[in-house]
Amino acid sequence: MNYIEPFLEALAAERGRTTNTLGAYASDLRAADAALPAGLMGASNADLTAYLSTLPDKASTISRKASALRGYYKFLMLEKIIKKNPAADLELPKREKLLPKLLTQQEIELLISSAGDTRNATRLRAIIELLYASGLRVSELCTLQVSAILPGRLLIHGKGAKERIVPMHDGAQDALSKWLNIRGDTDSKFVFPSNSTAGHITRDGLFKILKKCAVLSGISPDRVSPHVLRHSFASHLLAGGANLRAIQTMLGHEDIATTQIYTHVMPDNLIETVKTCHPLGGQNLDKKI
Repeated sequence: MNYIEPFLEALAAERGRTTNTLGAYASDLRAADAALPAGLMGASNADLTAYLSTLPDKASTISRKASALRGYYKFLMLEKIIKKNPAADLELPKREKLLPKLLTQQEIELLISSAGDTRNATRLRAIIELLYASGLRVSELCTLQVSAILPGRLLIHGKGAKERIVPMHDGAQDALSKWLNIRGDTDSKFVFPSNSTAGHITRDGLFKILKKCAVLSGISPDRVSPHVLRHSFASHLLAGGANLRAIQTMLGHEDIATTQIYTHVMPDNLIETVKTCHPLGGQNLDKKI
């Protein structure tokens, strides 16, 4: 027995993990169980490290799989199923850190303006505005409920059943209001209802309409996704002088290290920031830096 199912049940009951997260962990652990020479129950630290080094060169995927392994073995230790944790000092293989894909502010404005003003376009405009204005994850946008709409902000139920408040600027509030007026009376509790089994717009459906909008905007569809808009939201805020901790809170990141990827936008603004804020800022700072 590999104890994957009891672990997933514990995650759902005790930590409130979402269906998507549970599905990803299940897939990751079963793949590891099949790939490891002695399976999960017989793996050593060296086995786990070697396994992670064979995975495709995508940092987020490796990090997620490593997180699944750490959580799994921690569960086995707590349940006294194993006596030694092979993932206790698990080292991730060194990979090149890839910066997130971004759209410029002008491209996002073009994306929004290309949505048009028909019923479907009004919905799309609201979707784009919310993704960019509030930095929502795709799952948070898809499952957003009408009851979560507060004056000027949204109450978001994020990963691990954690709640956070995110703001909406005037443009996003206006786009959302116009969509809700067109949406009209409905029994659905979701802001973006659909005929799907879940009752709300699906991830695949959302990706497809954003790709279509990208084509209409003259932007490569490969550069447009819900996560790209989330990345753009964070990077543009940071470039505009927002506090990294505030961005962490709005994104719902547990660890500030996750948010720090967005500091790649800072070099272009560093000199101007020091010029403005430092007492010696006006003294030929360009040469000194």
